[in-house]
Amino acid sequence: MDTPTVVKKYFDAWTRRDPAAIVDTFVEGGTYTDPVSGVIAGQAIADYAADLFAAFPDLSFEVTSPGTMDGGTWAAQWLMRGTNTGSLKGMPPTGKPVAVPGADFIVIEGSRVRSVNGYFDSRAVPDQLGLQVIVQPRAVGSVTFGYGLAMQSGKLSKPGAISLTSLQVRSDQEAEEVRGYSRRMYGDIAKMPGFISLLTAGVGHRLYTVTAWESAEDTRQIHQSEAHRQAMERFYSADFTAGGMISVWVPAHISMFVRCNACKKMSDYEKTAGRCACGAEMPVPPPYW
Repeated sequence: MDTPTVVKKYFDAWTRRDPAAIVDTFVEGGTYTDPVSGVIAGQAIADYAADLFAAFPDLSFEVTSPGTMDGGTWAAQWLMRGTNTGSLKGMPPTGKPVAVPGADFIVIEGSRVRSVNGYFDSRAVPDQLGLQVIVQPRAVGSVTFGYGLAMQSGKLSKPGAISLTSLQVRSDQEAEEVRGYSRRMYGDIAKMPGFISLLTAGVGHRLYTVTAWESAEDTRQIHQSEAHRQAMERFYSADFTAGGMISVWVPAHISMFVRCNACKKMSDYEKTAGRCACGAEMPVPPPYW
C-alpha cells in the first residue's frame, strides 16, 4: 500500500468517527501525539478519539492540502469542524460549533502508520466554546494557586449551617474523577430546600467544597443524591484519594454590612433594619455566601 493510500485510510477512519478503525491504521506500538493528548498508543488512541466524538458527535476532518512527503514524513493540513452537543471532560454541552485548523506529520512504516504528530492551537476549542483558560503557576514560594466555582440559589437567607468537605487527591486523574462526581451533584443540590449557595476550590491536590444551608438539618439532604452515594462508595473503596474531611459547622456570629448610597457609610443591615442612620433606605444586601 503506497503512502498516500495509508494516509487516506487514516483520515477516512477519523471522518467515519470509528475509534477502532483509527487504531487499526497504526503499526503495533504506533504513537499519536497532539497538544492535548500527549504521547498515546493503542487503546489510549481509541479512548481519546471516542471522547472527542462523544463531545462532538458530528465531528469531521477536511484535508485542506494535498499533503507532501519530506524525509520520510507525510505532512497534511486539515480543518476540524463539529458541534459540542455532548459532554466534554464532564462539562455540560455548550451547543456551540468549532472550526479548528491544524496539521499532522505522519510517519509511514510499510502499509501502516508508525507515528502521528498533530499540531493545532490548543486554546482554539475552549475559546470557541466560551470556556475559560487560565494560565498561572502551580506555586510561587509558599503560595499555591488553584481554581474556584460558585453556584447561587438566589436566596438572601442567613446561613444556619455550613458544610465543609476537603479531599486530598494523589493525582490530576483522581482530581478529575472527583470533579466529575461533583458536577453531577450540583443539579441535585440546587433543587434541595434549604440550599443557599456553594463554593468549590482546588489548590494543588487539595479539593474543597463549602456549602451554605438554612439549617444544619438541611445538610442531611445531600444523602438523597445518587451521585453523592456513588461518590462516597468510591471514596471508601480501595485505592482512591489519600483521605479527606467531612464536616458541618454552625455559625456563632454573622453580620452583613451594606454601604449606603446616600451618605456612603457602611452599616450592619440587620441591626439598622435596612435603614441607614442618615435616614436613607439601605440597598438590598448581597447574598451572605
